[in-house]
Amino acid sequence: MKIGHIKLDEDGNFYIQNLEDHLAGTAQLANKFASGFGNDVWGYQLGLWHDLGKYSDEFQEYIKINSGYEEGERLGKTDHTSAAAILAKEIYPGLWPPIAYCIAGHHTGLHNYIHEPGITGDLSDRLLKQEFLDKVRTKIPKELVEKINLNPPFEKPIDTKQMHLWIRMLFSCLVDADYLDTERFMNQDSFGRRGKYDSLSELKGRFDIHMEKMLNTAPLTTVNSIRSRILNDCIASGNLEPGFFSITVPTGGGKTLSSMAWALVHALKYNKSRIIFAIPYTSIITQTAQIYRSIFGDENVIEHHSNIDENTNTQERKLAVENWDAPIVVTTNVQLFESLFANKTSRCRKLHNLVNSIIILDEAQMLPPEFLNPILTILKGLVENYDVSVMFSTATQPALTGKIGGKGQFAFEGIGANSVREVVQNVDELAFNLKRVTIQLPQNTNETIDWSVISDELQQQEQVLCIVNTRNQCRELHEMMPEGTLHLSRLMCSAHIMDVIDEIKLKLKENKPVRVISTQLIEAGVDIDFPVVYRAIAGLDSIAQCAGRCNREGKLNKENRLGLMKVFVPSKGTPIGLMRKGADTFKEMLPNRSDNENSLLEPKAFQEYFRLFYSKIDNFDKANIGDSLWKDAQSMKFQFATAARDFRLIDDKNAQTILVEYKDGNDLIQLLKRKGPESWLMRKLQRYTVSVNERDFAEIRKAGLIVELHGCWIQDYSKLYNQHSGLQLKGKWLEEINII
Repeated sequence: MKIGHIKLDEDGNFYIQNLEDHLAGTAQLANKFASGFGNDVWGYQLGLWHDLGKYSDEFQEYIKINSGYEEGERLGKTDHTSAAAILAKEIYPGLWPPIAYCIAGHHTGLHNYIHEPGITGDLSDRLLKQEFLDKVRTKIPKELVEKINLNPPFEKPIDTKQMHLWIRMLFSCLVDADYLDTERFMNQDSFGRRGKYDSLSELKGRFDIHMEKMLNTAPLTTVNSIRSRILNDCIASGNLEPGFFSITVPTGGGKTLSSMAWALVHALKYNKSRIIFAIPYTSIITQTAQIYRSIFGDENVIEHHSNIDENTNTQERKLAVENWDAPIVVTTNVQLFESLFANKTSRCRKLHNLVNSIIILDEAQMLPPEFLNPILTILKGLVENYDVSVMFSTATQPALTGKIGGKGQFAFEGIGANSVREVVQNVDELAFNLKRVTIQLPQNTNETIDWSVISDELQQQEQVLCIVNTRNQCRELHEMMPEGTLHLSRLMCSAHIMDVIDEIKLKLKENKPVRVISTQLIEAGVDIDFPVVYRAIAGLDSIAQCAGRCNREGKLNKENRLGLMKVFVPSKGTPIGLMRKGADTFKEMLPNRSDNENSLLEPKAFQEYFRLFYSKIDNFDKANIGDSLWKDAQSMKFQFATAARDFRLIDDKNAQTILVEYKDGNDLIQLLKRKGPESWLMRKLQRYTVSVNERDFAEIRKAGLIVELHGCWIQDYSKLYNQHSGLQLKGKWLEEINII
């Protein structure tokens, strides 16, 4: 008997999983997963072969000694993944690459085909190591290496740009099956907790009860009447055939619940497996996940992002996060798209559960332009080949159809011109009826205004929100405001940000004075309602999103007046890069509009803005993902590891993270000092981190204000973090250090 795994229980008893049993169990699971996209035989073959290298004498000795089953000096790891990759080239000429990529990488991740400096391991080198196959060739049962009929992956030829996604899907099926069969043997309790969810039919019943109760108790206002109409349109549109959809609803129109209503109807009509809600900001994801959990129950909703609180993350939800097998998943754009271009097993494991799902991209205008080509390409692949329905949800719908980028050399074909169907009727009329704001523009967009003037104007308002473009601008303006003015920026840790947002909501609800200076982190998705909002000039999408924080519930309309949204040009200017291109595009639009203020929030204005904005983008694939995954796709030569390294929606490779002493963060830091970096503690501490650029980090470190502990940088000077405005960069601490 050959050993697949060895388990040692608490009583010191050893249990052995027969290798043939593990191969068969993995094959059955991979077959099931891959059947979701018609590739059951491919999945079965991968599962059956993935651990053939374990038949080697070296591996058998390694697992016996290192598990403690037999005595001996511990041995180094032995390669058990190359043998079957080489065998595939022998038995399946012309069809071997997908098998080789998946099996060779099922522990370390999908490899590059050819070597690239700085990245270890490549498939072409693995395939030359014939000795790994020779060691096991005579030991493998003959029935395991019999050739089976591998059908073409799809009924129709697929675009070569989608070949890498097909291999990722197969890889996901294999990796998840391998993990699950191993878990079934090693930890039956954990395995038994999986998959125990209510059906989408049951969840729709709960949703209907919730919505009926909410509609019956909601005040009879114009805004609520319009929200009800939007909800009905979404329910009716749920029966449309799968594909691409959009929901174009002004801010405050109830997209979070209406889009879920559409998704539930659509899921039941077309027997979809799950609903995935992807969101750009963690400040929004927490709010959205809480709403859905209150409706569907904690056990049916998983929230997957880096700031999950250990206290609200049960063992069942931890398991679901690994492979997204829950009926409702709330995640971030970063987690979704970086997983779709990842090569590591931990991130790729869940991908097969995207098959036959619904993906709702909330605040779709936030899709990063410099990655738009690979993002739209992979979304088209999901829709065309994996039965996925995708919805773009936003008040400021970007122009994602037809040719994108004007006549520039990097222009590309987006989604088919008539492929995206709107689920809400009469969007222009809807925008007009939901008009709650007057936008006041500067007479001359080239004339700047000092912070002192803005500060004076803000102080004339009892309740006002001012949104600026950078953290430094936010700090400068906040310092000019009277005591009690609230501050919001990413110089504050996540726990601090959420506390301030809760304080804002409470003061608005109780009609108390509240003035807020914030960066753009609050402009989208946060449910707040100010009578007056100021916005430093930016792109039209940002301006419109900010308008959604003004008179959101239409309360001022009852008094026959609208909220005031004032756009100004700060003396500090607009940061270079995409933000400045957005502001320049907005300025360029204005002279061509006869009714500037009143037409800026119409859907056609956003289409005009985005087409003009995209024409200014230098490159829609700045990481050259096409070169890694598309250029040599015909010959199946993919650079999976390179693409995974380079596809980063947030460029934080030079950023440094500091743990700060905000409220409970101080106690957690003390625990870290005493206990060390235990996993539950590190997850909690993520809510008390602030990221800074390399230059600022160097100054803080040089001043001796932080210390390193267990690989973490920790605040070591009480005034480095302010309980009102967050991390102090070049602030009072610097003055005090110089005085000393």
